[in-house]
Amino acid sequence: MAQIRDLYEILGVGRDASNDDIKKAYRRLAREFHPDVNADPAAEERFKEITAAYEILSDAHRRQQYDLYGSGRGIGEFPFGDVADIFEAFFGAGTFGRRRTATRRTRTHNGEDVFAEARLAFRESVFGVRREIELERLEPCDRCVGMGAEPGTSPQRCRTCGGTGQVQDVRRSIFGTVMTAHPCPTCEGTGEEIVTACERCDGRGRIPVDTTVPVDIPAGVSNGLDLRVPGAGHAGRVGGAPGDLYVSLRVDEDPVFERRGTDLFASLDVPMVQAALGAEVEIDTLDGTERVDVDPGTPSGTTHRLRGKGVPNLGGRGRGDLFLTLQVTTPKPGSRQERELLERLAELRGEPAGKRASVRADLRRRG
Repeated sequence: MAQIRDLYEILGVGRDASNDDIKKAYRRLAREFHPDVNADPAAEERFKEITAAYEILSDAHRRQQYDLYGSGRGIGEFPFGDVADIFEAFFGAGTFGRRRTATRRTRTHNGEDVFAEARLAFRESVFGVRREIELERLEPCDRCVGMGAEPGTSPQRCRTCGGTGQVQDVRRSIFGTVMTAHPCPTCEGTGEEIVTACERCDGRGRIPVDTTVPVDIPAGVSNGLDLRVPGAGHAGRVGGAPGDLYVSLRVDEDPVFERRGTDLFASLDVPMVQAALGAEVEIDTLDGTERVDVDPGTPSGTTHRLRGKGVPNLGGRGRGDLFLTLQVTTPKPGSRQERELLERLAELRGEPAGKRASVRADLRRRG
């Protein structure tokens, strides 16, 4: 029996991974290898492998069975119901003297998810924006109404399996001759095959369509966040539910504000004279003009906090704060008069000035 990589290895998680860790790993890998976004021919098989691993590990019971009995087993041989199922997977049906009841599959399948990306300006991420997402997705064929059969015809009993949905193989094992049943490759286990395929969709029931999906991006989103739009993915087959659309957000950096959580940080340059004498400084925030009071003698590095001028809490109430670090700028005399005024100030304060002045200064600990 063919060996296959460990399911945890396929998703890139440890055996102690939580359900959230498994879900995040699946979404990350699905975005990378989904055939809609990855044209590499090998990506589709990798995507199927990732999806199969996720379907097992995301189900608590199936994951438990895999952890107990699944070492080295193939993906297609899960889930196991009990110990008898384990032996049947190794040696075929009927090992324990019982016969499984054939269960016919349905042609109805839910649609796959679609992954897209949206780039936002910094202020759009703060206040929210409505964005039109252009994508290609599978929608029901308008000729056969999603059934896959040419109008005027209908699916018929499968000629390969006789409508049972299964075919049987006979092989020899250490237990003797055993018979195993597999889904019919012609009808995919449904018991029905399309004899006359729809000319437009070639019997698939779905066709690729370029479309635009409006997405309301809420205030407070951050870079790398994935938004889920239910029902905006690929259409299901033969009436199945549509998949979802996942929009990965990419937020541009702002030239002024640095974001940390819901708080914003920026530097405010204050001329030396204003820092010394005090002033009311007018600044531009994300919400418009605000005034900051600079007290006389304010040193460089002083922080001012403007409450409620940060980023809104995503899905909650309130906003973060804006923190301004004041940087006192030292002027260079632009005229003889300015230099004389500065020299006069130094004389009044008893502070030697000029390149030839000898000054002693004390060091102090940072912090």
